[in-house]
Amino acid sequence: MVMGSLPEEVDVAVIGGGVGGYFAAIRAAQLGKSVGIVEKDKLGGHCLNYACIPSKTLIHISNLFYEMQHAQQFGISAGNVSLDAKKMLDWRMSASKRLEDGVSFLMKANGIDVFKGTATFLSSSTLQLTDGITLDFKKAIIATGSEPTPFKGFEFGGNVLDYKQALMMDKVPKSMLIVGAGYVSVEIGTLYAKLGTEVTILARSDVLSRFDRDAIALVKKKMESIGVKILAGTLPVSKSGDGSVTLSNNQTVKPEVIVVATGLSPYTGSLGLENTKVKLSERGFVQVDGSLRTTDPDILAIGDVIGEPMLAHKAMRQGIVAAEVASGKNSGYDNTVVPAVIFSDPEIAIAGSVEESEGVKVVKYPLTALGRAIALGRTEGFIKIAFDSENLVKGVEIVSTDANAIIGEAALAIEMGATLEDIADTIHPHPTFGELMQEVAEAALGRPMDFFYGKQSR
Repeated sequence: MVMGSLPEEVDVAVIGGGVGGYFAAIRAAQLGKSVGIVEKDKLGGHCLNYACIPSKTLIHISNLFYEMQHAQQFGISAGNVSLDAKKMLDWRMSASKRLEDGVSFLMKANGIDVFKGTATFLSSSTLQLTDGITLDFKKAIIATGSEPTPFKGFEFGGNVLDYKQALMMDKVPKSMLIVGAGYVSVEIGTLYAKLGTEVTILARSDVLSRFDRDAIALVKKKMESIGVKILAGTLPVSKSGDGSVTLSNNQTVKPEVIVVATGLSPYTGSLGLENTKVKLSERGFVQVDGSLRTTDPDILAIGDVIGEPMLAHKAMRQGIVAAEVASGKNSGYDNTVVPAVIFSDPEIAIAGSVEESEGVKVVKYPLTALGRAIALGRTEGFIKIAFDSENLVKGVEIVSTDANAIIGEAALAIEMGATLEDIADTIHPHPTFGELMQEVAEAALGRPMDFFYGKQSR
C-alpha cells in the first residue's frame, strides 16, 4: 500500500518508519529530494507505538496512582483510590495514535511516499517491496531498528512477554517476574509495583550495573521500598508446565507473567543485505563510517541497527545527518555526547562521564539543599559535574525528579565547550530543579551559595 502516487524511482529510500527513519525522510524532502519510506507496521516505529511513549505514559499514570495513596504528608487524604486498567490502556493507546497520526500528516505535508510492508534489497540500487512492487533508488537509508532478544528456555509466547507486550496489558497482573536488569526492567518493574503488582527482578550482577553506584543505590532503595524484589546474581533455569520457574538460587516462583528484557538485537535478517556490499559486525550491526555510510557507497544506516547506544534521540540526530549526506551535503555524525535518561524513581540522567581521572575532578551537590526539592518532598538525589583543569565541563549526572528536563543543558554545555563559569554565571529561574546545574557549577568553582562544603580555597 502506498500513500500518494507510485514513483518508479526515488532519490532517497528510507527503510523503517521509526523516529530515525521519519526524521531522515523529512530532512531529505526538505532538501528537495524525492523520498519513499517503507514501514511494515506503524509510522513512528517502536518508540512512538511500543516503547518510549507508551512506557513514559504508563509511568506517569503509575506515579499519579502511587502519589495519591501516599500524600498524607501534604495533608491530602484521597480515600479509596482505584485504577481502571482498561482506561489506562486506552489512554496509552490514544497517546501513541495521536503521534502516529502526526507522523502520517508530516509525511503527506512533505510529499513523502509511504509504502506499507517490508523491503528487501535486490541490489545496491533496487528494493523489492511487499506486493511485488520494485523501487529503484539513488540512495538508501537503513533505519530498521532492533527487536527484543529472547532468553533461552523462555521464548516469547503465552505468559512470557517482551517489553512491548508488557506495555499492552489491559489488566494489572498480581505478580511479575522480570528477566534482565537494565533500564527497561527498572522502568517496567517500578511502574507495575506502584500499580500493586508483586515484582521480582532477576539480575545477572545487579540492576543498572553500568551506571554510577551512588545513583544505583538511591534507585534500588526506592524500588525496594515499594516492594520490588531484586535478586542479584540470579537467573532463571527452567519453566515447568504449570508456570513455575526454577531459579539458579534453587528458589521456585510462580509468577502470573514473565517479562524478558535481556537486550535488543539489530533487525537485519530479511533485508537482503547479501545482495549489496553492506557489511555487518560480528554482533550483527551494520558497519558505518563517521558520515553514516555503510561499506556500500549508496547505502547509509542509522539508529539501533548500527549499535549502541540504542536510544531514540540518537537515531533522530543520525537520521538528519544521513539525509544530508544522502543529499550531497558535507555533513557528519560528530556529536560529543548522547545523553541518556532512565525514568526510574528518582530519575537518572547522564551526559558524558562523571568518572574522576587524571586532570578531571568531580563535585557532587545534594538535593537536600535545593528549595524546589524540599517544597515537593523529593530530596532523594544529587547532581555531579566533572570538569578539567580549564574548567571545561566533561560530564554531568543527575539523580532527581525531572532530571529528564535538565540533562539537555548539560549536553549543550559539553557540545559547545562551556566552562563552569558559563553555567554558574547564567541566571537560572528559582525555585526549579534546573537550578541544580547552576548550584553544582558554583560549588565546583569553590563558591557554593546554598550548601556548605567547609572552607573553600578556590
